[in-house]
Amino acid sequence: MNTKDLAKDVAAKRGVTEKQALEVMAGLLEGIAEAAAKGEEISLPGFGKFKVKDTPERSGRNPSTGEAITIAASKKITFTPAKALKDRL
Repeated sequence: MNTKDLAKDVAAKRGVTEKQALEVMAGLLEGIAEAAAKGEEISLPGFGKFKVKDTPERSGRNPSTGEAITIAASKKITFTPAKALKDRL
C-alpha cells in the first residue's frame, strides 16, 4: 500500500475527500519528522512509538578492499508497535 492508496482508504472510511486525507497525512508525517529531528519520542496510543536512538561509532571493513574503517556515529529512528497493533497481525 502506498500513500495514495492509504489516502483513498482514509477518505472512504472517514467521509472526506482524497485531497483532505492527503493533507492530514502530510501534516501527521511532518509533525512526526519535526519531533524526531528534535530527538523527541512520538507516542501514538494503540499504534506504537517512534524513537530516535544514537548509534555509536564502530569499526567495520570496506567490502571491496577489506581495509579496516571507522563508521561514524549516527542517529536512527526506530518504531515499536503497540500491543493493540501487534494483536491485529
